Amino acid sequence: MPEATAASGDKAATAQQNKGTRPQSALGLGVGLRNTHFDHILAEQPAVDWFEAISENFMDSGGRPRAVLRQIAQRYPLVLHGVSLSIGSTDPLDRGYVQRLRRLADEVDARWVSDHLCWTGVLGINSHDLLPLPLNAEVLAHVTSRVHAVQEWLGRPLVLENPSTYLRFRDSTLGEPDFLRALCEATGCQLLLDVNNVFVSCYNAGTDAQAYLDAFPFERVVQLHLAGHQHCGTHIVDTHDRAVSEPVWQLFRCAWQRSGGAATLLEWDGNVPAFPQLHAEVLRARQFMHDASPAHATAAALAATPAAVDEGLSTPVDFLVPDVMQRSRLQPA
Repeated sequence: MPEATAASGDKAATAQQNKGTRPQSALGLGVGLRNTHFDHILAEQPAVDWFEAISENFMDSGGRPRAVLRQIAQRYPLVLHGVSLSIGSTDPLDRGYVQRLRRLADEVDARWVSDHLCWTGVLGINSHDLLPLPLNAEVLAHVTSRVHAVQEWLGRPLVLENPSTYLRFRDSTLGEPDFLRALCEATGCQLLLDVNNVFVSCYNAGTDAQAYLDAFPFERVVQLHLAGHQHCGTHIVDTHDRAVSEPVWQLFRCAWQRSGGAATLLEWDGNVPAFPQLHAEVLRARQFMHDASPAHATAAALAATPAAVDEGLSTPVDFLVPDVMQRSRLQPA
């Protein structure tokens, strides 16, 4: 059931107001803040434009992690990125979670607060994964109501990211770009376009990544994500454990230009390298940011790029085996 926290007229007014309060997104090139790099960052103060911190790693911490975050926030612009909002779940929204998130955002002067268009659990059970939603009018109304509530509690526009997906729902009647556009228009929320997720999801669904970008509401994008993935033969998995692939760089070229130069961040969560290597990887973006190749050239480069299959996998995806998918009511991508 949609959750109502304000009259529909108030929600419409808030959505209209949010449309005029788009966060300033030209932060440059940033990296995800990981605790293995705390000492290096504090000692060396590297020439990074900005950092993104995982909200849940700091929300309930009163010890060193939060103290380090405050120190970093004094020197660098900071963005908060969450994985537990569960905006698409049918469970009631966790108001206490959002209130703690707001306190953290206020404490470190976060430029914006983001999470994912997904659900992470139901009936009080946390899956610890970012699960996809059917994309249709009913789900749009449900998510719209919840975004209104979250933005009211946060006191700022919410930024939502397109997830990586490995299946499609037969009940879906909207493409993801159209769903996100309608959600933004209804709520005034903003978008984080994860370029790697576009590549992963489109590969798994057998659809055209360039066409996805052509349909995307770039006027709402404040941030871009880059990350590595693993190719597993039938599917590509968003693993964040290696360098960005060439096809994703090609997509980034187009996405960055169309976003008007949105803040760009590299995520790296497994097999995390030393900070200088991490920083060098995100700086590779510069060569694609200033290359004005047209969209058709990017599409041609994507089509010409062979996909290498990885022998191992660093994240568990046993559910992707075909016989399980055939027994499921879910439609494989």
